[in-house]
Amino acid sequence: MDEENFNLSMRKFLKMVGVSSQSAIEKAVEKAIAEGHIQGNESFPAKVTLDIDGIKLHITFDGEIRLQ
Repeated sequence: MDEENFNLSMRKFLKMVGVSSQSAIEKAVEKAIAEGHIQGNESFPAKVTLDIDGIKLHITFDGEIRLQ
């Protein structure tokens, strides 16, 4: 295994997931506020699941997104 390549590819993947997820959440919140479905002061439970079949990894992360 090439540790440097492994770490670089893992960081690229996690950055892509982080940036893409943040953008999707921001757009969904803006739309929900604009359509009057939420006020903009709520908190929402959030869950992310990571699956990597080749190494049989399945892990879920639970958290909260707070708008205020």
